[in-house]
Amino acid sequence: MNGMLIMEQIIGQAPPSDTSQILNLIMVILFLIFLVWGQRLQASVILKDIEYALARLRLIRDEARKTVIERIKSVGKLEGDPSKEVDRYLEYVFIEPVSLDPAGLVWKLDHLLKVAENRARSEAQSLIPQASEVQRQNILNVLEVAQSLNMLYKIIRHYYIMGKKTASYFIIIQLQAILPEVMMQANALLAALHAFSYGHVIGDGAGEIVAARFAQGAEGELIAQDTVVVDVPFNERVISIVKSRGPGGVVGMPGDAVMKLLERDRYDLVIMVDAGLKLEGEKSGDIFEGVGAAIGGIGTEKYKIEEAVTKKGMPLYGVIIKMSLIEALSPITKDILSGVERAFDRVKEIIMEKTAPGARVLLVGVGNTIGIK
Repeated sequence: MNGMLIMEQIIGQAPPSDTSQILNLIMVILFLIFLVWGQRLQASVILKDIEYALARLRLIRDEARKTVIERIKSVGKLEGDPSKEVDRYLEYVFIEPVSLDPAGLVWKLDHLLKVAENRARSEAQSLIPQASEVQRQNILNVLEVAQSLNMLYKIIRHYYIMGKKTASYFIIIQLQAILPEVMMQANALLAALHAFSYGHVIGDGAGEIVAARFAQGAEGELIAQDTVVVDVPFNERVISIVKSRGPGGVVGMPGDAVMKLLERDRYDLVIMVDAGLKLEGEKSGDIFEGVGAAIGGIGTEKYKIEEAVTKKGMPLYGVIIKMSLIEALSPITKDILSGVERAFDRVKEIIMEKTAPGARVLLVGVGNTIGIK
């Protein structure tokens, strides 16, 4: 009886098919491959993505170099080939001063930045001696764009080669993580090429447009390098407007200008207007306000303004126009122009709210003044 039950159980159990055995074997092999070589396979896939981005960066860099050479030939009416001089400029680097002892670091940076600016101007003078000052300033902007793209490409290429050579998964995955932001910067710089080549107003000049609206076309007094000051009456008050001297593509030295003016005259309020990068999800052209120096850059001009205002114990307000990085470097859009109007109206409101009749206000427009008179 027991033997019959055992036979029935054996007969009732179907033997495994050949197909299921093969599938199980494949799954085991795939698991072993993933366990041993999975990270390498994933790194290879990521490297392919990086190679594509690197090729795109190289094309953008080469396009910028080509644009620079063509503009120099066109503006300077050159018969020779300026490629050698352009390539030398693209390899220039800014060597930062030692920061082991931070005392006086800002003034060292400020001095080196001015030396670099003067060197760039002398290079432009030698490249296109027959061009006007405005044309040379705009060519310098194009050169700076090409230089930034060249450095961006070289840095990404360096880490790509290092990751591939050392087979370091951590280098590769970090490079992949920053690629979207790198490509966004490259596309923004590419968009700036056309604007700088032909002197179009860009989004970064929003603060300068607000200052120019208050200046009403007055020439003003040269108070610092590429920076002018204009005094205009406003509702029983006087506004001293500091802005870069356009229409060439310069940002001026607003820090030097503010320091000189605060030593020379008495002011009741300082207001700064600048473009600022928006957060994702925010609307371009919106404005926001803050307390402090509304100015970007390496920080030397910001330091000078903060030092000068602090010594005088003066209130310092900032009005900022929101935009993306691409909008900041591209020809100005309708949304940014709407933001300029809102900032202009808000500055007038702040002056009326925070000062009494007879007061003097210092208004500082910050940004690239290309195409803005």
